[in-house]
Amino acid sequence: MALSISAAALLGIIVFVLVKGGYVRVGSMLACTLFGFTLAATGLAPFINSGLASLAGLISSF
Repeated sequence: MALSISAAALLGIIVFVLVKGGYVRVGSMLACTLFGFTLAATGLAPFINSGLASLAGLISSF
């Protein structure tokens, strides 16, 4: 059985667990979120997306 989940949903779940567990405060979460949106608007976005796609391909090959 194969399970398919988007990277955004997976990272959202991880952030939710970290905030609920007290490992990350809300202010830090907001700062990281805004940094992510800002980073997505730069020229690094295609490289990040291709890196995530390569990582997903590597994980799915196991």
